[in-house]
Amino acid sequence: MPKWSLRRRPGRTLGLLLLLVLSFLVLRRYLNPKVGSCDREGALRLNWTSVLPLWLQRQRLGLRTKGPNFMLEDSTFQILGGSIHYFRVPREYWRDRLLKLKACGLNTLTTYVPWNLHEPERGKFDFSGNLDLEAFIWLAAKIGLWVILRPGPYICSEIDLGGLPSWLLQDPDMKLRTTYPGFTKAVDLYFDHLMSRVVPLQYKHGGPIIAVQVENEYGSYNGDHAYMPYIKKALEDRGIIEMLLTSDNKDGLEKGVVDGVLATINLQSQQELVALNSILLSIQGIQPKMVMEYWTGWFDSWGGSHNILDSSEVLQTVSAIIKDGSSINLYMFHGGTNFGFINGAMHFGDYKADVTSYDYDAILTEAGDYTAKYTKLRELFGTFSGVPPPPPPELTAKMVYEPVTPSFYLSLWDALLYMDKPITSEIPINMENLPVNNGNGQAFGYVLYETTIFSSGVLSGLVRDRGQVFLNRVSIGFLDYTTTKITIPLTQGYTILRILVENRGRVNYGNNIDSQRKGLIGNLYLNNKPLKNFKIYSLDMTKQFFQRFDMDKWSVVPKEITFPAFFLGTLSVGIYPSDTFLKLEGWVKGVVLVNDHNLGRYWNVGPQETLYLPGVWLDKGLNKVIIFEETMAGSMVQSTDIPHLGRNQYVN
Repeated sequence: MPKWSLRRRPGRTLGLLLLLVLSFLVLRRYLNPKVGSCDREGALRLNWTSVLPLWLQRQRLGLRTKGPNFMLEDSTFQILGGSIHYFRVPREYWRDRLLKLKACGLNTLTTYVPWNLHEPERGKFDFSGNLDLEAFIWLAAKIGLWVILRPGPYICSEIDLGGLPSWLLQDPDMKLRTTYPGFTKAVDLYFDHLMSRVVPLQYKHGGPIIAVQVENEYGSYNGDHAYMPYIKKALEDRGIIEMLLTSDNKDGLEKGVVDGVLATINLQSQQELVALNSILLSIQGIQPKMVMEYWTGWFDSWGGSHNILDSSEVLQTVSAIIKDGSSINLYMFHGGTNFGFINGAMHFGDYKADVTSYDYDAILTEAGDYTAKYTKLRELFGTFSGVPPPPPPELTAKMVYEPVTPSFYLSLWDALLYMDKPITSEIPINMENLPVNNGNGQAFGYVLYETTIFSSGVLSGLVRDRGQVFLNRVSIGFLDYTTTKITIPLTQGYTILRILVENRGRVNYGNNIDSQRKGLIGNLYLNNKPLKNFKIYSLDMTKQFFQRFDMDKWSVVPKEITFPAFFLGTLSVGIYPSDTFLKLEGWVKGVVLVNDHNLGRYWNVGPQETLYLPGVWLDKGLNKVIIFEETMAGSMVQSTDIPHLGRNQYVN
């Protein structure tokens, strides 16, 4: 009997090959954990290029350019993208928001990576829970989306210090976004960790990432000509092999170009589109055009008006972009929320801090609901592609709950008794240089400074950003960017001078990011003489901060309340916890936490009048609500199913 051979039995060879492929698909499905589970998605996902023999591997060319077109493998590819920031959306809602992006007719997700949240202390990294970048990217892949990653290290994004960690500012000579050794050393260590997670997610390794952005809008900053080549090399040296992009607006496009990197543009109008495309052509010749950020709305600042961009204008501009043959990314598709204290600020002339809501007047609302923009763009993208988009998911439920009436109270002055021993210093110490958090300083929240005075006069100093001044426990006014002096009334003998300073958000865009230290900056003067011997309390308002206030520390709300103060109440929720919005009529300025989740700041200067409370953060039954109020409390906290941002989100 002749020996069996592959050459003589082609049918059996084909059968074995099919069996091998089938086994591969089954094994791949088995090892890829279900998205949405608590396990890290992709942790068990194999690198199939190391498992399969070379003769079974498909050639993966990745995203590349061919004349005026993007190519993905051998096909022309037009990027239709939308931005969602995983760190601004509760993890339980990631799937809902990504499905809505896909159902709008888009094929690509873009997201920033916030360094300050992922490395809150030097060398201490957090990619868990709501910061699980890998889980977010694998979820996008499972839904059928490609990914463009924007890892910074600077990201702007209306986030505190543009996503850079505040501990960088401990160095008095720090020069952010340059090749200053203190900065590049920190970037290198961060990228060592981050890119070890990102590299396996690239397209050529079997993941969904088709492109990576080099820094962000550096042409507008342009502080160091060696910096962008350094960032490009830092990415490549750590294994980034997909297409690299830059992203610049009209102020920096010509200065933001890097050799070997495709330039893209950021804009909001058709006029800008024509002008910037002309500049692109002169810079890099015939290359694929992409609007990396088409601004679908804009962010809001405290004390300003709510920004709105009409849906008809959005439709016209997006139509013009895609008919021009450009790829596009909708910034934002879904903005989400600046939970906690992560919001940024602008400081061109006047300092303006961003509000808690990052609704952005985007395609989806802050709570993930549809808008007129969504409906119009979904129809446009469906017509353009010739393929009907998937059906959009149903809306998440909203609920109006019974008002929360605070039952318990703790004044800040009494709360100091239960805090860690204060820091003592001859002179004031700014927030970033406080000896807390394992030597990394304080990033967010408030700082209380105390000293003693024995006379009246004029108090002056540099307060960043807003300081409430007290004599003993009595408030006498505020110091901020515009009010730099305050009169101390006549006092008799020993008096405690206190200043409660709030970091309202570090600037995230502009040339003054190196000077974003918060708290008392330098000396505090009384009658032009520096005050000495301070006690300093770090009030970062974290979950750990509030754990020291056991129930026996609270008292019943008195008739006469001493401010600032903490208030404790309960929100009663039925069988099915649902999204809601908290309305704080009668309250002035402060912070709300529900079940240890910091919903963010409220302030009666507007435009934001409600705080978004995701239903997934609520439990059936009683839910703990803590309010920190600076100056005056209302009688209750109301609940509504419609947000108040200066517009009806359902008809725009």
